[in-house]
Amino acid sequence: MLIFVHEIGHFLAAKYAGVKVLKFSLGFGPKIFSRKWGETEYIISIFPLGGYVKLLGESETEEITQEDQTRSFAVKSVWKRIMIVFAGPLFNFLLAIVIFGAVYMYGIPVMTAKIGGVQPDSPAFFSGITKGDIITKINQKNIERWDDLAETITESKGAPLKIVFSRESRVYEVSLKPALQKVKNIFGEEVNAYKIGVMPTEEMITERLNPLAAVWEGVKHTWVITKMTLLSIYKMMEGVISPKNLGGPILIAQLAGKQAQEGVIPFLFFMALLSINLGVLNLLPIPVLDGGHILFFLIEIAKGSPVKPKWREFAQTVGFAIIIILMIFVFYFDLTRI
Repeated sequence: MLIFVHEIGHFLAAKYAGVKVLKFSLGFGPKIFSRKWGETEYIISIFPLGGYVKLLGESETEEITQEDQTRSFAVKSVWKRIMIVFAGPLFNFLLAIVIFGAVYMYGIPVMTAKIGGVQPDSPAFFSGITKGDIITKINQKNIERWDDLAETITESKGAPLKIVFSRESRVYEVSLKPALQKVKNIFGEEVNAYKIGVMPTEEMITERLNPLAAVWEGVKHTWVITKMTLLSIYKMMEGVISPKNLGGPILIAQLAGKQAQEGVIPFLFFMALLSINLGVLNLLPIPVLDGGHILFFLIEIAKGSPVKPKWREFAQTVGFAIIIILMIFVFYFDLTRI
């Protein structure tokens, strides 16, 4: 599904730019199924580890008839070539936005702002907040879910907070100042964060958004996960995250199965997460990947002429070697987990 969406992005962009599409393949290697419709051959290949769209004029040695000269990828402007290459990852991001938007319209479970516990000697403890209280406002801002509460406290930067909460149908207001604490972030690093010392309950409500709000939430969620993916790559290069966290097709299949057992919504969220990962990784400036091609086109814009074929071929050989090594590593990690 994700590969199809990625390749259909390239396919539609190429068609829009007037480039002839010779092949559209899901998978690599020998053909299992092949059918030619119009000028394009549609293929399902034996190894389901990716896919490709073959465009007229991609290869330097390709012979092109006089009739097809204007429909060659090579003769199109550099901006059109960038558009065609970028469209694949773009469609992966768009798919994530659509999935998130649909899920937010259907409704997702969110934690309420009900207090499930209070840490001893914390700001909340000294202000009189207890288990079972429901926080409704912080500094005149309405609080409806736990994420609102956590976000507002973090954004306070330690400034005093006026908290309104309800307890057994009665409303109370207290003032407190968040305390700076050492906590571990998502990468396991110790960081400073402002906290008031409260914990959530397992109580959930279903939140549904109108189509416009759902799509906007989908855009925001896609952006957050994109940033998190890039940060994860950086943290892995720093050594903060172990490369053992990398996963390949086996881990993806295992996680997809687990999410499917949890229900449709977790499975769709997992699909959106993978789609974003696919978009981000394809935009890395590694020759062979879409990001590598875009890098060559940007160099062409800067120097006013295409990169010499011998340098492109050398870079692509290196890039291909990097991808093969990476695949070996992720397969190894997948097998050691089993």
